[in-house]
Amino acid sequence: MSDRLRVLVCDDEPQILRALKVILREAGFEVLPAATAREALDAAAVTPPAAAIIDLLLPDGDGVEVCRSLREWSEMPILLLSAVGDEAEKVRALELGADDYVTKPFAPSELVARLHAALRRARPDDDATPTLAADGLQLDLAAHEVRLNGALVHLTPTEFELLRTLMTNRGRLMTHRALLTQVWGPAYATDTHTLRVHVANLRRKIEPDADEPRYITTDPGIGYRFST
Repeated sequence: MSDRLRVLVCDDEPQILRALKVILREAGFEVLPAATAREALDAAAVTPPAAAIIDLLLPDGDGVEVCRSLREWSEMPILLLSAVGDEAEKVRALELGADDYVTKPFAPSELVARLHAALRRARPDDDATPTLAADGLQLDLAAHEVRLNGALVHLTPTEFELLRTLMTNRGRLMTHRALLTQVWGPAYATDTHTLRVHVANLRRKIEPDADEPRYITTDPGIGYRFST
């Protein structure tokens, strides 16, 4: 029996499906292909995959609904494939449980990196310490402290929680609504102005250059991700 992780791949364009098979097999994955939403859901039910890569537009539905259906019974990482300009549908998919998206045309290395990152998040280290660290930035959950290159950074409680949420979901795109709901609560779900102000303040405190952020990057119109 193969010890490769199985990935469900659904795209109705034959050339893209073939390319995805090659990319993922070369990266060490077993591929479970599908060309329609129905095929994808049936295949996942019969042979549950470790992760899924779903195209946004399918001949018998859309990737958003496939994502919603998979989320009814599985916590597998789900990546969405989309064309430029589908921001509203990307947000909808992310809010229904997709973990990330990759825009067509995509670099094979980016796709594989996003998939590996999503799989790592789905399998947290049980021995992890209560400290999040990345490239000189450390967030100590127990002490409720943040240090940048060893120097203490004074954050407000809201800024700390915002940074904690982003670092905990390192590499994952967090929509405006997801961040607002997790940090401020459901009543603030549409208050993107509040979020932008706090992100700007946080960047001024932790970024070497707030105009060219290294830690917190923006996906225009959609949300933010902790990228380092």
